[in-house]
Formats: sequence, C-alpha cells, structure tokens
Amino acid sequence: MQNQKHINPEDNIIVEIDQRNIERDRNEIKEKETEPARGGESHRQMASLPQGTLDNHHLQYYHDHGGVAAVRHVAAATAQRSEMETDKEMTAAVVEGNGTVTGHIISTTIGGMNGEPKRTITYMAERVVGTGSFGVVFQAKCLETGEAVAIKKVLQDRRYKNRELQLMRLMDHPNVISLKHCFFSTTAKDELFLNLVMEYVPESLYKALKHYTDSNHRMPLLYVKLYMYQIFRGLAYIHNVTGVCHRDVKPQNLLVDPLTHQVKLCDFGSAKVLVRGESNIAYICSRYYRAPELIFGATEYTSSVDIWSAGCVLAELLLGQPLFPGENAVDQLVEIIKVLGTPTREDVRCMNPNYTAFRFPQVKAHPWHKVFLKRMPPDAIDLVSRLLQYSPSLRCTALEACAHPFFDELRGPNACLPNGRPFPPLFNFNQELAGASPELINRLIPEHIQRQIGLNFSHFGGD
Repeated sequence: MQNQKHINPEDNIIVEIDQRNIERDRNEIKEKETEPARGGESHRQMASLPQGTLDNHHLQYYHDHGGVAAVRHVAAATAQRSEMETDKEMTAAVVEGNGTVTGHIISTTIGGMNGEPKRTITYMAERVVGTGSFGVVFQAKCLETGEAVAIKKVLQDRRYKNRELQLMRLMDHPNVISLKHCFFSTTAKDELFLNLVMEYVPESLYKALKHYTDSNHRMPLLYVKLYMYQIFRGLAYIHNVTGVCHRDVKPQNLLVDPLTHQVKLCDFGSAKVLVRGESNIAYICSRYYRAPELIFGATEYTSSVDIWSAGCVLAELLLGQPLFPGENAVDQLVEIIKVLGTPTREDVRCMNPNYTAFRFPQVKAHPWHKVFLKRMPPDAIDLVSRLLQYSPSLRCTALEACAHPFFDELRGPNACLPNGRPFPPLFNFNQELAGASPELINRLIPEHIQRQIGLNFSHFGGD
C-alpha cells in the first residue's frame, strides 16, 4: 500500500475516556456473555483506547509510526438478555472425562426426541486445531461411521444458557458451519464443558491466503471472487433469515474446503441476535476487522459491522496483507483515517450519536486506486469502496454485495474451477431472498439458472 501520511505532531487531538464505562463494559462481558471472552489472538486484539488525554508525547509516537492519533472509545453496554430464552434447550448427554489428547475416546448418546430412538456414538480425538481462553477445538473421528468432525469444547457456566449453541441450532445454510449435535462433559473438579460437534472443514481462509503470501504470490482473482461471494451469501443468510450478527468475521473464522472450494462461516462464539433499540457491547470483534462505530463506542450498532469486516477481508485477499493493521485501539482508527480520510461530523453522528467530542486532524482520503496495485480490476476497487464506508447505512448489504459486477465471472454459464470441476453451489438461494426486489433477484441469479429452475419471483417474496 502506497499511502503514508504524516500529521503535524502539534495537532491538538483530545481523546476522552470514561474509565468507569470501560470497566463496566469489561465486567458485563465477563458476567453476561454466555461464553468466556474470545481467546488467543482475537482476545489480545480487542484493546481499549488509553485513558486520559493524548499529549504531544503520544502524538509524536503516532506521528513516528506514520499515522494520526484520534478518538476516544467509550464502551458503555447494558446487561445483555438472552434472546433465545423461549427456545427449548437441546437435549444433550453428559459424559465423564474431558480429554482431547490423541486417542482419547468419547462415547455419548444422541437422539431420543420426537420418538427417535437413542443411539450411542463414539468419537476418538485426533488433534487439536485451535485453542484460546474460550476453550479448545479438536478434530475427532466418529468410530461408527469414520466421519471426521470438529468438536469445540467450552467451559459452561451453569448459570447461563450457551448463546453459541442456541444460535447454531437456528442455522442451516451451505455457507454456514453446521452443528451435528452436542454433549456435556465433566471433570473430577466438577467442571462442566459443552461440546459442540460440527462438520469438519480442513482449512481456513487465513491459511489459504498464507499459502500464497509465503511464496510472494497473490491469491488468484477467481478464488478471491469465489470465496468472497460465498462469505456474503453466508452473511446474507444469518443477517436476513436468523437476524444474527456474527461480530467476529475474519479470515481465521472462514473455513475453506481445498477440494470443492466451498466456504463456511464458523465460530459463532461472539454472535448475537441484534434487536433494534437494545444495547450491545462495543468491546467486540478482532481489531484489524473492527468497524469504526465500534471504535467510537457505539452500542446500538447493526449487522453492518459484519459488512465492514468482510470488506477488510476482501481488501486483505487483494493486497496479501491486512488493510488496517492497527497496533492498538487508537492506532486502528489511525490506520482507517490514513485511507478513508478524516470522518465528517455527519459520519461520526452516524457511527455513534452519543459521541460529542470531535477534534480530529484533517486528513484527505487516499484514493482507492492508489491503495491497490495498478492492475487491480476497477470492479474490485469499487466493491471495497462500497463496503468500507464510515456511515454504517451507506455500506451495501450482503445481498447487494453478492449482486455486484465483481462477481459476474462466477455467473457465466461455463464458469468453473481452474481444474475444470464445477463451482460449489452458488445460486441455490432460498429464504435469504425473501423481500428482495425482482431487480436484485434478477442480478443474483444468472439467466441460465433462471431457465433451469423456472424462476418465479413471488417464491422469493418479490413484488
């Protein structure tokens, strides 16, 4: 990226922090979220802005690091209710033992609901694929069928329902990881662990991109289109059908099947059904992919925070590196301002109406065509610019992103993978098109597919 702006260190930028609100926000995360705080790299990235005022020492530091220092982060969230309280609990067996060591055997029972007979199913742990303060994810094999699964094991607070379990039970989509079943396990210390048994997908988008960047190559544009299209399809489903906001979209939470190139959203440990008028925690989402309204401490945000994150992922696939690599919460906004320029008062009002202190250095937006390589297709740059808008309401929706001309190559009648094999299913829309206009549906579903299925717009809720 070619943009390196430097700001006069004498610029007077005040960052006001209400430390009590930050502490309250952190306490509510600890007490009210049904799963422990996000772990590993994600958790370390969710840092708050420094307390007090940014003096010239701070300004010089950020000036020396090529950025502007700005903004406060007031994270004032109210206690969260479980939106799923009326939902029935999933019947889950409790088994003794909690090991994830290779070869450890876990035997549990499933079924027994709606007249279905109970049956025993046995898993053998094979390897740990992810760890963090949330718990551990390990690959296992079902001994009865030989099927590979991923089991996410999290410490369960007996006082609360597990929100991730509640939400995963709602979802059924080709681009969302599927929950097979769950069970509880105990330890000698009387700890209770919830085990979510999910389909196993062998690779993440993070690793797929790293495969190219390690050899100093860019990911082929066809794969960028194929992966991002499916990401937006998954987001359209969770946003429009289930009302769920993921709140931690990043390459590590996007799984890729290296054979079929099907993509699935995973890790709903931070996800929530957003209700208009209800407050949510602002202390959410991994830093590089964190929407600016969250940095501004907004608590009544929308699912457009996921759209910003997806825009960051798209830019990262195109660049081969994160677009906004902030070193902390203040520097994250520094990186955003270096590209988008200083937010206007109206931008700030749209991000957080409660934010009143407004003293920023004036930085002009860096032209998008200079952010990317000269040979970058204009459609790619245009889509990024529509996703990465300060004002949440100006960002395109997930469905609108799917219909963008950047993805037209995928809609061709003869489009296929480089090896000649077909794409994974891309146009088997169902509930996510409810309420979409005929014009949007017409852009989303190619003519050759429309002819195959005898498209009836009323089936999708069009006028």
